[in-house]
Amino acid sequence: MSAKVRRKIVKIDEEKCTGCGKCVTPCAEGAIKIVNGKAKVMRDELCDGAGFCLAVCPEDALTVEEREAAPFNEKAVHEEEKKRPKTYIAQKCFRCGADEDEVVIFPIRSKGQSLWACVHCLPPLIHG
Repeated sequence: MSAKVRRKIVKIDEEKCTGCGKCVTPCAEGAIKIVNGKAKVMRDELCDGAGFCLAVCPEDALTVEEREAAPFNEKAVHEEEKKRPKTYIAQKCFRCGADEDEVVIFPIRSKGQSLWACVHCLPPLIHG
């Protein structure tokens, strides 16, 4: 294993986490899983620290922190991806109801809520 480096990585507050699983889907690297009813970063080297999972957490249990961690390892991500079943928690646009199998959707926050918006509904939200 490589020496640890100082970098940004997702931190999950287990006290706030309800285990809803909404953070699992936007984690393309597969770093987050639900274990014993709580979200958990399984291996530091799988987390790229981008934080796409933050926007969808309804409990604000996720943050990005800078700390000593194993370096991000793209090869390990690809190996982990091969092991994962091709399942996910389907999300729907909060405005039109289109699901991610029909259109691309993005995690957003609005008025303190974590929501999903599709590519068709996002522009009016941005531009009014």
